[in-house]
Amino acid sequence: MRVRAILGALVSSTVVLVVAWQLGEQAHLSSTNGVVAVQVPTGSPGAAAATPPPSAATAPSAAVLPPVAAAASGTYVGASIPTRFGNVQVQITVSSGTITDVTALHLTDADGKSRQISNRAAPVLRAEVLAAQSAHVNGVSGATYTTDGYVQSLQSAIDQEK
Repeated sequence: MRVRAILGALVSSTVVLVVAWQLGEQAHLSSTNGVVAVQVPTGSPGAAAATPPPSAATAPSAAVLPPVAAAASGTYVGASIPTRFGNVQVQITVSSGTITDVTALHLTDADGKSRQISNRAAPVLRAEVLAAQSAHVNGVSGATYTTDGYVQSLQSAIDQEK
């Protein structure tokens, strides 16, 4: 079992490195809590192949979403976004135009695996949002549906505070 896990980690790391190498300087890698995220700017060669959308019904990519407005304060609840594995809803707290907190009110929970993925992705996404101060964040590898729902609900909350 350990050999399988080591080989799986080695193969995954190799794939991420090869994809990033093929995309050149345009891809940006980050790692948080053992989760590797690859951010590829929209319109770059290979962007569509590197980050396929889960379905045609999802919202536009996070790369085109505007940042938080400058002087608003308060708590805003984003829309509940349905995904294949359950609904996702977040709440933001804004103080003087700065996002000071992001709380996941509901994450994907269709089964134990969905809950496990959401619990792993939520702190990574929260940290990304607080650092970026917008919905323009890196996706979490292995948590595509959770990430997409999180970003859409987040953008809904940001839009309310304007």
